[in-house]
Order: sequence, then structure tokens, then C-alpha cells
Amino acid sequence: MTNNENGRRGFLKKLGVAGAVMSGLNLFGCSKKASESGISGEKTASNKGNGTMTYRVNSTTGDKVSILGYGCMRWPMKKNEAGKDVVDQEKVNELVDYAIEHGVNFFDTAPVYLQGQSEAATGIALKRHPRDKYFISTKMSNFGVTDFNSCVKMYQNSFKNLQVDYIDYYLLHNLGRSLDNFKQRFIDNGLLDFLLKEREAGRIRNLGWSFHGDQEVFDYVLNMGVKWDFVLIQLNYVDWRHADKGRNVNAEYLYNELAKRNISVNVMEPLLGGRLSKMNDHLVARLTQRRPEESVASWAFRFAGHHPGVLTVLSGMTYKEHLEDNLHTYSPLEPLSEEELVFLEETAQLYKKYPVINCNDCKYCMPCPYGIDIPAILLHYNKCVNEGNVPKDSQDPNYRAARRAYLVSYDRSVEKLRQADHCTGCGQCNKHCPQRIDIPKEIHRIDAFIEQLKQETL
Repeated sequence: MTNNENGRRGFLKKLGVAGAVMSGLNLFGCSKKASESGISGEKTASNKGNGTMTYRVNSTTGDKVSILGYGCMRWPMKKNEAGKDVVDQEKVNELVDYAIEHGVNFFDTAPVYLQGQSEAATGIALKRHPRDKYFISTKMSNFGVTDFNSCVKMYQNSFKNLQVDYIDYYLLHNLGRSLDNFKQRFIDNGLLDFLLKEREAGRIRNLGWSFHGDQEVFDYVLNMGVKWDFVLIQLNYVDWRHADKGRNVNAEYLYNELAKRNISVNVMEPLLGGRLSKMNDHLVARLTQRRPEESVASWAFRFAGHHPGVLTVLSGMTYKEHLEDNLHTYSPLEPLSEEELVFLEETAQLYKKYPVINCNDCKYCMPCPYGIDIPAILLHYNKCVNEGNVPKDSQDPNYRAARRAYLVSYDRSVEKLRQADHCTGCGQCNKHCPQRIDIPKEIHRIDAFIEQLKQETL
């Protein structure tokens, strides 16, 4: 038996559940058929569409991970009898079953996703499958809580919600706001020392962190002397060289620094919260003209997976058609040519000319204490920008049609009592936004624009 094969079984033995590991089980978290396909990051276009998932190997543990990872932040929702938004567990189960059947073996969640519902829903769906068929990733989301005991309780609750004895990939969640914030959350209270001991004990198999924000924090955490197994970064063909200054760091720099140290890269926001699949019509035409049989989103996923240091690319696939499209892109992955990389860089430069708001629909800002549907307001605005329905003034040739389109679709997209005019500017949302959007400022700007449209004073 190789060291890689022995790794995961060793963790199970540490936890006293070695008896559950039966002869013949695949220790890499995927079916035998998938395992036999090998690491297919170098597959060519001639293999495209044969249904064989691309896998990458974690050099630390030998985990053979599907390059398509399931981000569990956007599970389908429904209204319960009380009118509350709850996870649609039946649909989640169906999505998980289909994903595993087609080679996906990495599932990423967090205590704060879906306002606290994601971990439990993910645990219920995955518990129906053998534990060695999937890898679970979750996080220490102690954004407003630094008390050690409260943090440990959050950690322990993740095990209960996910119904597991060990966590494959555990993250310090959303580092980058400031060094003081990092130290308060993980150093001063002894929490990082605790998590390192949990890794030694085998309850955490890989320890890492996710990053949004200041390069100073990234460099400090990367070089503080801790052996990190992986880091989760925002990587897409826009953020590669055109990340918003003051809000994030170019993914090219982040990736290269991690590659130098042989640290696995997990990718979030390959579509910038969906914005790279819902672009201006001119940009959509630019991409579809090159590959008319492929989706606009496939360009972004190919870019994210193109880099060899990437272990898995997370996608929050709410609908089965999203899952099917991404499975097609990564079964197997067709690497980008040098010419295509240049083409995407040019596309990124064009994209930056459109004045969309950098909302990734993560919903960390929710719930608003005053009931404002913040993501819906911002995403509606972005949609109208891309469709050309945000007129500059009444002299715009398209003014009448754009005015009507914006106002009608706004009322359809955002409930009256949750619209921008109800924002008090309390600012509670700002401290939770990983993209560092000044949310009240943007909400008030949109509200003023809407009022001008209504009064026809633009």
C-alpha cells in the first residue's frame, strides 16, 4: 500500500472507526471507475465529452479530488408553511446524487451559508452515500464572535450538522479584512492552536483558509510559519489581473505565491457570483461566436481549471442545468490554448468597462434588520446595466423603453416592502461583505436613480 493510499485510512483509524473501512473501498473518495481515469488535467480536445471527470491529486494527503467542486452556498430554497425560506431538501438530495453519480466528490459548505441551513442540508444529503465517496469542506465562520468556547462550539456543531467524525478540508473563513481582525479571531484566543491540534488528532485532514481583501493579510498568514494544506481564493479571468483595488488582490499574484510553496489552490467565484455568465450582450456574443456549442460560463470554468495548481473549482449550482453544463466542461477539462488565454484577457478588459456593482450574491449581508433584500436590489441593477436599461439621462435615445423596463422588472424582482427606499443606512451589512462594497451607499444611489425614473427628472 502506498503512502497516499494509507493516508485517509490512517485518519479513520485515529478516530476508532477503522472497522468501517472494508476491503476494496476506494480511499480517494470516488468510484473505482472514476479512479481508473487518472489525473486528466492534460487531456486534449479529442477526448471532450466522453463523460470522464477530471481529477487532481492533493500532494499532502493523496486525495483524488474532482476538479468540479459543489459549493453549497446556493442550495435550492422553498417556502415552508409559515412562509419562511427553507432549504428544499428533496431537490438537494437529487442534486447531490446526480453530482456523485457523475464523478463530483468535493462538497464545500459553512455554518453561515443560507443563514445557517446549509451544513445540515448538506449533511443529510451526503449521509445517504458511503463516507469514502466524498470529501467535505467547511469553515470556522467566527465573524462576530472571538470567544474561544463559542468558536469551539461552532466547530463541534459542524460535525453534528454534517453527521461526520472527521472533516476533510477545514478553513479559517474569510481572512483579509485586516491583520487585527485575523489575530482577534484566531491568534489571541488560541483558536488556531486548537485547530492545529485537531489536525494532529485526525479530526481535520487538511487545514487551510479562504481569502478576500488586503495583500498584507495574505502575505502575513502565508508566511507565519504554519503548514497550510490549501488556500481558497477568488480566481477567474477578470480577477486574474483586474481585481478591484482596495477590495481584493489579483488572483495571478495569489496563485503564484501558493504555487511557489506547493500549496493546493481551491477556487471560489469562478463566475464572479454569476456575473461572468450574465454579461452584456456584446460580450456574450464575443464568447459564443468563438465556441457556439459551449456556454458562456464554460469559458470561465475552463480558465479556473486551466492552472495545474488548482485542486478543485467550487460552483454554487442551484439548478440541475447548471450542474450538467459544468459536468460537460470538466468531463474532461479541455485546457485553454495560449491564444484563448489572450482572448480572455481582452474580454476581461472589455468587461471592466461596464459599471456593474461587485456583488457576488453570497448573501453574507443578510438578513437585513430592516428587511431589505440587498442582493436582489444589486443584482437587478447589474442585470439592467448589462441589458442597456440604465439610461444616463432623459436624452438617452433608449430612455423611454429603458425607464419602463427598469421599473417594471424592479417591482417583479424585489418585493415592495424589501426595496431600496426602506434602507436606513445602518451599515450593519458592510462589515459582512467580502467584496467590501459600501452597501448603504450603493442602495441609496440606486434608490435615488429609481426615484428619478419615477418622477421623470433624470
